Amino acid sequence: MDGASGGSRPTAVDLFAGAGGATQGLIDAGFDVIGAVEFDTTAAQSYRLNHERTRLWERDIRQVSAAEVKRELELKTGELTLLKACPPCQGFSSLAEGRIQGDDPRNDLVNHTVRFVRALRPRAVLVENVPGLGRDRRSTELLTALSRMGYNARAYHVNAVEFGVPQRRKRLIILALRGTRTPLPQSLTTTDPETPVTVRDAFRQLEAEVPADDPLGVHRTLPDNVLRRVQAIPVGGNRRDLPEHLQLECHKKLAKEKKSGASGSYGRLHWDQPAPTMTTRCTTPACGPFLHPEEHRPITLREAAAIQTFPPDYKFAGTRGAVERQIGNAVPVRMAARIAGALLNSLEGRAA
Repeated sequence: MDGASGGSRPTAVDLFAGAGGATQGLIDAGFDVIGAVEFDTTAAQSYRLNHERTRLWERDIRQVSAAEVKRELELKTGELTLLKACPPCQGFSSLAEGRIQGDDPRNDLVNHTVRFVRALRPRAVLVENVPGLGRDRRSTELLTALSRMGYNARAYHVNAVEFGVPQRRKRLIILALRGTRTPLPQSLTTTDPETPVTVRDAFRQLEAEVPADDPLGVHRTLPDNVLRRVQAIPVGGNRRDLPEHLQLECHKKLAKEKKSGASGSYGRLHWDQPAPTMTTRCTTPACGPFLHPEEHRPITLREAAAIQTFPPDYKFAGTRGAVERQIGNAVPVRMAARIAGALLNSLEGRAA
């Protein structure tokens, strides 16, 4: 097959690459990731720390021409195996009171995926985003554009836990294979949902493989008033379990109005369950259920990265807040690897 014949590895280009979580997954699945585009400076620094062989364009994708990418990577049209894209999802996110912000200018970045597909003509396309993209016109436009370019395209609604990720993280996956007769996988999931990977499983690996002096293994320092609140949260509990004198005024107001907002804040993870979705505030207890299952502290950045299935020795650059955003924005490594593996099976005509 193109990019994989003669013993060579299939090739990939990663658009909106972030800190490189999806790139790591593609590598784990057997791809040679030859190029990537990422605009955020600290995310690009993290990417380089882990994937120094990959040609990285640290620029806004709107200022990166596909012709330049083809020239520098010495790619012929149709030669690339896979184009992966994960355009910024903030505008599509349904976290903010269920609103779909369809007019957010960041959503137009989806169109640049089409531009690169048209120029590179890869054998396969993989787009990952939040489920909100599936309810926006751009999802239909993307599928239509891929079809008109001769691709067999399909959308899948998945949950990361179904790919062996210790996290419940709903996502929309769009896969496209060049040639309308090329069959797509009927299903992408590979893990029995009855036996999910748990927080305990994720943290056990860290105990064995992460050095004690790892800077990402230090938890956020809490002010005394916040620490008292955390100490009052029982195992399996959240802010609803706080005595009244420790409740925040905003939470008291929600309780009076019988609204559920932020019910997971100050929540503890459960040892024997997958974690909830890791967000860009995934070590901040006021922003979600990000407390250690037993200890009176938020989870560390390294623990959050483990829940996103980054390797224990994965390097991150930037401030604590920058790393927190990189981890929360990442495609879970194991999910990317298993979806990429399913794509390779389809390209090579193997049963999934």
